[in-house]
Amino acid sequence: MDGWRQGDTLDLTITDLTSSGDGLGRWQERVVFVPDTVPGDEVRVRLVQAKPTFARGQVKQLISPSPDRVRAACIVADKCGGCQWQTVSYEAQLAAKQQQVTDALVRIGKFDAPNVLPILGTEAPLGYRNKATYPLARSPEGNVKAGYFRKGSHKLVNLNQCPVQDERLNPLLAEIKKDIKERGWSIYNEDRHQGRLRHLGLRVGRRTGQMLLTLVSTAPNLKDIELQAQEWMERYPDLVGVCVNLNPDKTNAIFGAETLVIDGVPYIEEVFADLRFRIHATTFFQVNTEQAEGILQVILNELKLAGTETIIDAYCGVGTLTLPLAKVAKRCVGLEVQTEAVEQALANAGLNGIDNVEFRAGDVGETLITAAENLADPLDIVVLDPPRKGCDRAVLDALIALKPPRIVYMSCDPATLARDLKILREEGGYTLTQAQPADFFPQTPHVECVAFLVA
Repeated sequence: MDGWRQGDTLDLTITDLTSSGDGLGRWQERVVFVPDTVPGDEVRVRLVQAKPTFARGQVKQLISPSPDRVRAACIVADKCGGCQWQTVSYEAQLAAKQQQVTDALVRIGKFDAPNVLPILGTEAPLGYRNKATYPLARSPEGNVKAGYFRKGSHKLVNLNQCPVQDERLNPLLAEIKKDIKERGWSIYNEDRHQGRLRHLGLRVGRRTGQMLLTLVSTAPNLKDIELQAQEWMERYPDLVGVCVNLNPDKTNAIFGAETLVIDGVPYIEEVFADLRFRIHATTFFQVNTEQAEGILQVILNELKLAGTETIIDAYCGVGTLTLPLAKVAKRCVGLEVQTEAVEQALANAGLNGIDNVEFRAGDVGETLITAAENLADPLDIVVLDPPRKGCDRAVLDALIALKPPRIVYMSCDPATLARDLKILREEGGYTLTQAQPADFFPQTPHVECVAFLVA
């Protein structure tokens, strides 16, 4: 048949994995996206959407499995939307992520032959997450559920353990749900905007073992929360704090602006790059500690700092990159829009006795110019680690105006990375010397990458 329609059945060979996590096959030069497939699978699919140049299919039959198809480590992997690639061999995951970065730089960035280095893989593709934040719900039988939503839905898949989170968190996940039920605390219903508890947040220091438990609630007055917090602190010797974060708004955001300390302290301490960091319940910190250290080492190896450099770290957060760089540079200035993060960065600098840094709160595009103008020495390097959406245009304009000799751009989205690098090359005259992908999120399609540019 020359055309296709929704409901048609096709036999395909899956050849690639997309950045959204779906398998990709081709039929008569047209593309078919098929979830839950692996490159090398031969599948029979039913088309659930049919457009002139592409379609979306659903597997009806696995005719012949790929050599790269493996048994999922999680018993609910076929239902849970947390990990899409548990049935993909780790080698195939790495290959797909490497290709994802190259494709973005070529197609979006318009780089002819970008120097993309072999991806930095991990020896621990399971049990790596140092943080988990689970939505809560209640079953028809009245039990408390915690887990992740099915892909494309708001149906919660209940979990008692998760193979990608640090295994030290698993006992808490299973047991705290029972405690919430026994206390009789209500669970938030987003449709009716009623009930209290919205999320359960857990953090663990990979190096220290310290754990932090945070309940996200619409209101502070949970009955006997102090007694329950004390029980948790006694039950779990590594638990250093129990907090309640207040989020009363109708919003998809997980955390609200205020966090109450019920027992212990509001942070864990973690060792990262031989420095000690305090990480609060709502602090952004890379979920894969070991891989973040690996990419930091790549940055240090490439920059070859001599101790004479002046560096601005834009989107610096709590100083995760700023402080290790300051140990080997002359001076570092961290810029961050969130005032709370800047306060934590200053505290982390003090905790480690690092005094050749300063941190400024404010819009990064605006503070980048003023920070550079106030430097005692010429600006040598700008480090960028923006959110998934990439750099605001004002930040790129500021970089083009300042023209620092070197830029280091760390990104969790190859598409926005490629978009911004294209602008810096075409309008700022920068050259991309190399890009280093790194696998921070095994079992998922997400990939981190650091790119190095010279003026």
